[in-house]
Amino acid sequence: MNIAVLCSGNGSNLQAIIDKVLDGYIPAKIALVVSDNKSAFALERAKKAGVETLVLDPGDFDGREAFDREVIKNLRKKKIGLVVLAGYMRLLSGHFIKEYKDKIVNIHPALLPSFKGTHGIRDALEHGVKVTGPTVHFVDEKLDNGAIILQKAVEVKDADTEESLLGRVHKEEHKIYPEAIKLFVEGRLKIVGRKVKVKS
Repeated sequence: MNIAVLCSGNGSNLQAIIDKVLDGYIPAKIALVVSDNKSAFALERAKKAGVETLVLDPGDFDGREAFDREVIKNLRKKKIGLVVLAGYMRLLSGHFIKEYKDKIVNIHPALLPSFKGTHGIRDALEHGVKVTGPTVHFVDEKLDNGAIILQKAVEVKDADTEESLLGRVHKEEHKIYPEAIKLFVEGRLKIVGRKVKVKS
């Protein structure tokens, strides 16, 4: 199966996925890394691993859907079977989500449905929760709303800062994101209503 990874920033989750593809844990190929940010370090990670990259400037397009149509055109050329969002800071259009229905996954740094949005770590910390952690989920039309594939609990310590908590959440992200992708590629995930069942 060919995978596309969409990134906007540092790409630490992309690196975790690249590593697990290279060591054979994920039986798939990363056929394309797409970024909306030409300065994203994720692009350097991809190039170092010999993965093809594509950079598109949102300013060159008349709105979100026009941008997404261009992305889709490039994904089709690569016969992409799974779209992985890894620190991708753009909301996908309804057109994109329809095109790849149940074939888009995302990772969020909080235990959904709590603390949706771009500040999952900060919001969890400010709320005073004792446990947080990453969630891998399918992407649908609503923000951080799709069916949950995997979650991992991370204890919040009294002395935690946003940075220290993020470090521990990231460590777990780098384990469960490749695991979820492996399950998808192997055809072991089945969406039943709001639930994702894992076939043995």
